[in-house]
Amino acid sequence: MILPRLFEHLPACLAASYTPEAPWELLGSPLDELLAQLPDQRINGLIEPDVHISGSGIVIEKGARICSGAVLQGPVRIGEDCQIRSGAILRGGVWLENGCVVGASSEIKHCIFLSGAAAPHLNYVGDSILGARVNLGAGTILSNFRHDGADITIGTGDDSIPTGRRKLGAILGDRVLTGCNCVLHPGCLIGAGTQLYPGVQLRSGVHPANSIIKLRQELEIVEKRES
Repeated sequence: MILPRLFEHLPACLAASYTPEAPWELLGSPLDELLAQLPDQRINGLIEPDVHISGSGIVIEKGARICSGAVLQGPVRIGEDCQIRSGAILRGGVWLENGCVVGASSEIKHCIFLSGAAAPHLNYVGDSILGARVNLGAGTILSNFRHDGADITIGTGDDSIPTGRRKLGAILGDRVLTGCNCVLHPGCLIGAGTQLYPGVQLRSGVHPANSIIKLRQELEIVEKRES
């Protein structure tokens, strides 16, 4: 199956290892090798008081701001002009390109964010790739683990693509937008420019580019009875 268009531009450090037929492979040895090359600590951005930093391989580039109460567990690379807001947790190996936002009380685990990607409000993002200028609505969850612990496959209708990974969240192409309280189950791949309505529960699968994924529901409104 031909997968939908995802990324218009990848930084050179990722482009050399990118396989369009299996984009999730960037979360394996390519990401691990990049993180392993980070210096023990290089901090050029602003760190407010009461930020909790542990582990090695902590890189914070110029213009980045780490707000009080954030937790950084190395290795982590935070690009130029990123914002890591209060209560955010970055762990498990995280690579953020420039201009990314991790919002208050959001948890980011073993992820790649391309330039301008944002998880700004109460998000969980596990083992995922966010394309350039992706924005997750408040409360959006990118789940990364099946209850039965089996390897994650990506559904393609009558067939499925094996990923060989027990943990895999979502691969979101550039400019994907999710509404508030969306839940993406393990193994979602969404083409560039697609938008999800609020409250969508999206199962594993390949979803096209430049589309709108709608949640349809019926509301019943009845007159209150006086007691």
